[in-house]
Amino acid sequence: MESIREFLTSYPLLVNLFWNALIATILYFLRKAVLNRLYPHMRESSSWYAVRKIATWISNTIIVLFVVYAFGDNLRGFSTTLGLAGAGITYALREVIVSFAGWFAIMFGDFFKTGDRVLLGGIKGDVVDIGLLRTTLMEMGEWVNGDQYTGRIVRVANSYIFNSPVYNYTAYFNFLWDEIHIPIRFGSDVKLAKTLVMETAEEIIDQYDEEADLQWRNMRRRYRLENASIEPQVFVSFDDNWIEVSLRYIVKNKRRRGTRDELFSRLLKKFEEAGDSIQLASETIEVVRSQTLQTDEDNQ
Repeated sequence: MESIREFLTSYPLLVNLFWNALIATILYFLRKAVLNRLYPHMRESSSWYAVRKIATWISNTIIVLFVVYAFGDNLRGFSTTLGLAGAGITYALREVIVSFAGWFAIMFGDFFKTGDRVLLGGIKGDVVDIGLLRTTLMEMGEWVNGDQYTGRIVRVANSYIFNSPVYNYTAYFNFLWDEIHIPIRFGSDVKLAKTLVMETAEEIIDQYDEEADLQWRNMRRRYRLENASIEPQVFVSFDDNWIEVSLRYIVKNKRRRGTRDELFSRLLKKFEEAGDSIQLASETIEVVRSQTLQTDEDNQ
């Protein structure tokens, strides 16, 4: 026992390291055990992510506090050194500091949260994790058409929120306005085409009316917005090639491509049933032989 006391007295740093490692190991396995018991009950819940992050933060905070307590005397000189070298450290770690400030702004500045669909730093995707220095996105777009995942995980520095726009597709209003354009030939029944387009939109889009109206009214309470229409609208325009019937409608932000497919599929079926009354247009090039060239060939 005497030799043990002498060892503990002679090597306090090793003792502190041992206790820190032991406590960190116990906290790690305790956190894993608690989360494993909670996971079967919460895996389908949106709060599972928050519970896992909170558990990690609590365990890490306890470890940091114990390290500060155990090595408090040894850290005094170290903190003095850091204070003297503060300017150099600040310059060297400026990106880290700005990213940490970005994390603080994200958490408390209402920029976005996990699960939101955003365009951040030129990358579009769903936010799957918000770290101290980086935000993790499940990327969409790029070589994949429509708002669908590419399968790549992208980590964007939190400092981007201070020097680039942040586009949030789901903040307070889970809908987007979208448009489709249908070209029809001159001579088609435009009135019938408008009627069929509006009927199709009402069949598909009307299911969102009540929810969209409620969310839009909540948005108007929060921001200064004009009273934009959430009802489907049909517009007609034309140029040298065809008459264009445009449908403007509201759609859930994560259902945009599926809704467009459903609209086009039903419209094609209805236009086919309408027969020759409505003919879809396509870009054509007409080659006309010059009369002057023909006369020259005849003279030869």
